[in-house]
Amino acid sequence: MVVEFWTSGRAPDPAEVAQRAEGAGFDGIIYVDSQNLASDCYIALARAAMATSHIKLGTGVTNPVTRHPATTASAIATVQSLSKGRANLGIGRGDSSLAYIGYAPAPLKTLKNYVIKLQAYLSGEEVPFDADSNVDSLGLADKPKASQLTWLPKDQAKVPVDVAATGPRAIAMAAQHADRVSLMVGADPERIAWGIEVARAARQQAGLDGDIPFAAYLPLIVHDDPERAVQLGEGSLASQARFSVMHGKVVGPVSEKQQTTLDRIHSAYDMTRHTEGSSSQAATLNMEFAQDFGIFGPPSYCIERLQALIELGVDRFFLPGGSMLVSNNEDQVRAVTRLVEEVLPRLRHGS
Repeated sequence: MVVEFWTSGRAPDPAEVAQRAEGAGFDGIIYVDSQNLASDCYIALARAAMATSHIKLGTGVTNPVTRHPATTASAIATVQSLSKGRANLGIGRGDSSLAYIGYAPAPLKTLKNYVIKLQAYLSGEEVPFDADSNVDSLGLADKPKASQLTWLPKDQAKVPVDVAATGPRAIAMAAQHADRVSLMVGADPERIAWGIEVARAARQQAGLDGDIPFAAYLPLIVHDDPERAVQLGEGSLASQARFSVMHGKVVGPVSEKQQTTLDRIHSAYDMTRHTEGSSSQAATLNMEFAQDFGIFGPPSYCIERLQALIELGVDRFFLPGGSMLVSNNEDQVRAVTRLVEEVLPRLRHGS
């Protein structure tokens, strides 16, 4: 099994961070779709596509609310064309992208219907108009009977759709309708195994043949001092852990101590300090929880933890690092350098 390691590309210059990530040896890079907190992800992906030659490019993640599915499909298909087949569409229910326009994450039914339409658009198929369609009111001599990306090149490979999921219903939906399930449940092997089992059971229940590939979003920092590693990664750790208690109820298997910390994260979460280390949610973290939900420590420890997840069936990891490559913080630059030089080469061919 070939294992891929992706990173995030939130930085002032998306082309520069993509070039740095490609040069460092990352297999892919994702750009967040959060219009109030980051520049447009599709423009970033287009710039990255033209500045690189082989690194894969994706959204990490978009949502089913801020864009019509035809618009999302057309945007990522354009990136697919520009990059000569390197695009990937990552999607979830939405978090900061919706909070900053006054909404909670989209209901699962909304995400499911959106993913189904995305798959159809990206396959070049016709998609029926929504029930509230009113194009008939225009009195046209002729009109489209359905929606379709008519410009898609016939020889262009379909963009894969991967769904970031935490709860059992979202994982099951992703397993039945996406091309990949990306688990956002932390780094605890018990929780990863649980998510994989939920997905496989859902596919079996739906009568779908074969397995589906799995990815995992993980907070991970390489540093000889685990406490310093947690300090460098506490912002991403708190934001990712929150998904396991998004609506106040913990999902998936957890210990009593983990539940207590997750409840504290939920109560303390300040969306105006989203992903920041010096935030009220980061202040709720402790070392025991950090080492359960994330991976923080020297190279040998990180290798051991990642290898355990690879053996469970994860073949793609979304890790911090892209923005750290262009950071002015020497500790951050050193951490990502050690990741790509001392950890990733030991794991690329899995188990």
